[in-house]
Amino acid sequence: MTMKPRFDPVLLLALPAAIYMVIVFAVPVIVLVARGFMGADGFTLSNYVSFLSEPFNWTVIFNTLRVAFWTTLVCLVLGYPTAVALARSKGGVQVAMLIAIILPLSVGVVVKTFAWQIVLRRDGIVAAILVATGVWDEPKLLLFTEHGLVLGAANVFLPFMILPIYSVLKLADPNLQDAAATLGAPPVFRFFNVALPLAMPGIVGGVSIVFSLATSMYVIPSLLIGDRFQTLATLTGRAFLLMRNEALGATTATILLFLAVAIVACSALLSRGKGDSR
Repeated sequence: MTMKPRFDPVLLLALPAAIYMVIVFAVPVIVLVARGFMGADGFTLSNYVSFLSEPFNWTVIFNTLRVAFWTTLVCLVLGYPTAVALARSKGGVQVAMLIAIILPLSVGVVVKTFAWQIVLRRDGIVAAILVATGVWDEPKLLLFTEHGLVLGAANVFLPFMILPIYSVLKLADPNLQDAAATLGAPPVFRFFNVALPLAMPGIVGGVSIVFSLATSMYVIPSLLIGDRFQTLATLTGRAFLLMRNEALGATTATILLFLAVAIVACSALLSRGKGDSR
């Protein structure tokens, strides 16, 4: 005889948060998505057909995905070794590193972006470093360029890559790589077959978070590159705030939401696949 599972009353503790999220997040999103499918005669796909039929709008979509990809890649290249060092550090060194990573999150995005406007100027520190290292012959302006946008966005989103990878590596057995080395595995083999698989759940989580944030960022591209470079987020803002075109704004917002959901879904599938393979 099988016992029916009983309802756990502890689950009721999540009810206030669930109600809050439904009221302030789910309902507005549903209304916004529905607005994109509404026309003068009711339900219609004309808003999406007209949007996707314009070559400029496809350029906007590719701009969004390209900047998000490069931002995520920079965060991953910088964030993975930082997370490894953080997981292996001990005591006060680890605390200091955590403070250095978490403290910038308390500074607003607007403040950090304005700071990057100073850094990316022709006489800024980035141009000075590139000239000093011989990469450039003379100082150049990185502000209002796509490279400057990627650098500024990566600076803002880097902690969201480091922390998920660190949380996974912190729970991994540090002796596994030493065991592989004693069995004769070379460093490259240990990295791709031991270290990287162990960190993969954190990498997938960090990539999904950073990529989602980078696709939907509005303030950073508005301040670092201006209106001449449009993304889905900035186009949505222009549609609502300047053009007063709710149909266009709802359409671009829905496409942006679709991209975010697709990223999360793919990340979940990757995480499940890695878990099954182990």
